[in-house]
Amino acid sequence: MQATQTLSQGLKQEFKVVLPAAELATKLESQLAELRSKAHINGFRPGKAPISHLKRLYGKGLMGEVLQEAVKQANRKIIEDNGLRIALEPRLDFPGGADEIGKALEAEGDFSYCVTFELLPAIEIGTFDDIALERLVAPVGEDDVARVIANLSARAREFEEKTDEHARAATGDRLTLDFIGKIDGVAFEGGTQKDVDLVLGSGAFLPGFEEQLEGAAKGEQRVVKARFPADYAVPALGGRDAEFDVTVKKVAAPQPRPIDDAFAAKYGFKSVADMRSAVRANVEADHARASRDKLKRALLDVLDRKFSFALPEGLVEQEFSTIWEQREREAKEPGGTFADEGATEEAARAEYRGVAERRVRLGLVVAEIGQKAGVKVEDEDVTEALVERVRRFPGREKELWEHYRNNPQVLAQIRAPLYEERVVDHILAQIKVTERSVSREELFADGEPGAAG
Repeated sequence: MQATQTLSQGLKQEFKVVLPAAELATKLESQLAELRSKAHINGFRPGKAPISHLKRLYGKGLMGEVLQEAVKQANRKIIEDNGLRIALEPRLDFPGGADEIGKALEAEGDFSYCVTFELLPAIEIGTFDDIALERLVAPVGEDDVARVIANLSARAREFEEKTDEHARAATGDRLTLDFIGKIDGVAFEGGTQKDVDLVLGSGAFLPGFEEQLEGAAKGEQRVVKARFPADYAVPALGGRDAEFDVTVKKVAAPQPRPIDDAFAAKYGFKSVADMRSAVRANVEADHARASRDKLKRALLDVLDRKFSFALPEGLVEQEFSTIWEQREREAKEPGGTFADEGATEEAARAEYRGVAERRVRLGLVVAEIGQKAGVKVEDEDVTEALVERVRRFPGREKELWEHYRNNPQVLAQIRAPLYEERVVDHILAQIKVTERSVSREELFADGEPGAAG
């Protein structure tokens, strides 16, 4: 094999490779000899068929295998000899085209091709003593526990129809309705419903809809006016004014639901005390996850600003394609077009390419930090995470278990986030992290915590 470097530019290196016909012929002869010992050819005793006859029958197919393996070996040797850290599978080009490939398959000459490697960038990690972050912490109080239990009680509450002919609907009552929705006096598709239950004050219907039904009585008819939100799921209705001809069929009042041991038993607890303990533990776990997520996001933001280097174009393009495919699927859903979002495809592409670049940059940084720190994810950790994942799908555990275990690429989807979390832990152990107590609302707010570094 002869390999000549023809390009070294940034993260790309290209080589022209020539595989001599003599080397290929020797490998082909070896393949034919192996085949001869196994093949059963009509007219010949086992192992006695002439090589020339086998070559006429199988030479072209075997040479294809020889070429494929020879190219793999040549590329591996180039990588080893030059100490290349490749980001993607190499790209092959055949300047001679189909004619040269055909000649090589017929064992009629040298075989040449060009191979392009896209390399991983060199990343100087340095230290992390210049990074300082805040960990937001929201203590769990009795109010938090009581709120969750109240929500559970609300879900389990029962309603009793008001029988007094003078009874009027109030906030918290459940109304059973028939209605016909109209725009400009014409009923619109999906706007006619029967026997719909609505709890006043739940905010389940359009803004202003429920308030106009307060004080209504059983059998009463009202015209309710409301406007669809501009970002409504059905674009044709977004921002439109509508009128609903509503008939109140029933008015039912919520019945008191004592928070006692009988109530706790409905959720599988022996007592209210056990229920409160379990609820507190769950709320504390939710707070811990939110705190961790905020801190991790802040750390990744700092790392994204801290490191600047050329990115492998192929990796960025792969990540962008994944993101864009998801965006195109969303565009087919109601309200998902660029126009619906007040954006253009060009602007969206630029935004998502920036997201792809961030993901690739952080992925490379995390991998480099983990590699230098000797971070590892043991098989036992992956198995434990896999068990936890398949448990979420009762009845399909065996199917999903086999799917993951038999598909290394899919299993990597479990290993990768575990590795990332360990690298994050490694970095957090080396930086300055201070805690700040905040409210639950701030902890779960969409805004990201501040970070210095």
